[in-house]
Amino acid sequence: MMLNEQIEMKLLRVGFMKKWLINAAIACIFALSLASCSSSIQNSISFNNQTQGALYINFRGQLITVPAGQTSKVEKIRQGTYDYATTFSVPTTASSASSQGALTGSFTLNADTKILLYYTSTLINGAYTVYVTISNSDNKTTGTTNP
Repeated sequence: MMLNEQIEMKLLRVGFMKKWLINAAIACIFALSLASCSSSIQNSISFNNQTQGALYINFRGQLITVPAGQTSKVEKIRQGTYDYATTFSVPTTASSASSQGALTGSFTLNADTKILLYYTSTLINGAYTVYVTISNSDNKTTGTTNP
């Protein structure tokens, strides 16, 4: 081979190697970006019933019954906003019933959101009251306040 042909062959190999390295780097970056995206849905809502009777939660078109002292967990919920409504059984010894807290409302689920609804109750002089508190794993951001 002549010297010019040898130089051309080396330049072709160098050009091929550069293209191959660039394509390999792009493929690695793409693979790493896909690996960092979670494909599983981690959102969940737990209904913890510490009242004296059963709870009935209407959520996503189904009725969830949570007996007294039990917890029911709904998992793999897609991101979005969902409505819920809670009704409760009243002990036979109660002469009146009331509730405090958000027995009905809606949830907004973002990525990896965990929500807990914690229900308690009292029965004092025949007055039965159900209380509900809600906690959420999402970070809360607030605006700045002036002192």
